[in-house]
Amino acid sequence: MHSMTLEQLSATARSGGVTGVTLKGQGGGFFVEIATRSGKNAFLVKARSTDPRRFGNPSSALVVLRNVGIAVAQIDATNWEPDQKDMSKSRKNRAEALRGAHEAAAYNQWLADEIQASIDDPHMTISHDAVMAEMNEHIAAMPEAKRKST
Repeated sequence: MHSMTLEQLSATARSGGVTGVTLKGQGGGFFVEIATRSGKNAFLVKARSTDPRRFGNPSSALVVLRNVGIAVAQIDATNWEPDQKDMSKSRKNRAEALRGAHEAAAYNQWLADEIQASIDDPHMTISHDAVMAEMNEHIAAMPEAKRKST
């Protein structure tokens, strides 16, 4: 059996080379089997691997297929065992990852707003050279021992 990445599946589907798709249940997940015009069936594989791409939920696979232009698929649940679903990738872990992403996005937005507010501030600005000269004066005014510790 051959393998096909999502990019290859998309190109094959656009060119009319896909004659059918079957979601094959195996254990706790589903794999995508692709029938092609050349008569060589293939499995959808991960992007940077030859490992079959496994879907824990057939609706997730259908969304991927729909996005590449495949709207009709068969489901073979003969070997599907829903009790064997891999729970190590739980929704809780995904929720934590999304929460972190939202917090990072909120921080980035806040930082961008602060920078823009500083740029838009009509008050007099101080040049970099003036700030450095003032800092050098402060450092020179410090006692020798204090200067060495900073």
